[in-house]
Amino acid sequence: MSPNVKAIPLIVLGVLLNAAAQICLKKGLQAAGGMQVAVGPLFRLMLEPWVLAGLACYAVSVVVWLGALSLVQVNYAYPFLALGFIANALMARAFLGEAMTPMRWVALGIIVLGVGLQALSGRGN
Repeated sequence: MSPNVKAIPLIVLGVLLNAAAQICLKKGLQAAGGMQVAVGPLFRLMLEPWVLAGLACYAVSVVVWLGALSLVQVNYAYPFLALGFIANALMARAFLGEAMTPMRWVALGIIVLGVGLQALSGRGN
């Protein structure tokens, strides 16, 4: 199995963890009643369980990403981060109730097409 193929699960997991971090951070902000730029409120926000979960997702995603980069070139792996737009949109809709307009669905379809073409470009490496 080629390194590019071996890296794809790590890349996708990294993207999903990054998207999950965004959702957790947003839920943490909602639970805390928003963000205030003052030491006390910021400290309390950083102790909010959803914020801590989001930061943990980020930390794990970095370790997973390092594993992916150990297998492939950055110029192959990095464009897959565009899948985060799709993961974020779907998770935001599912977990935060955010709306998705038809134009956003079209835009996400174009992103999927672009990432697919990019992935195919690495098949010969």
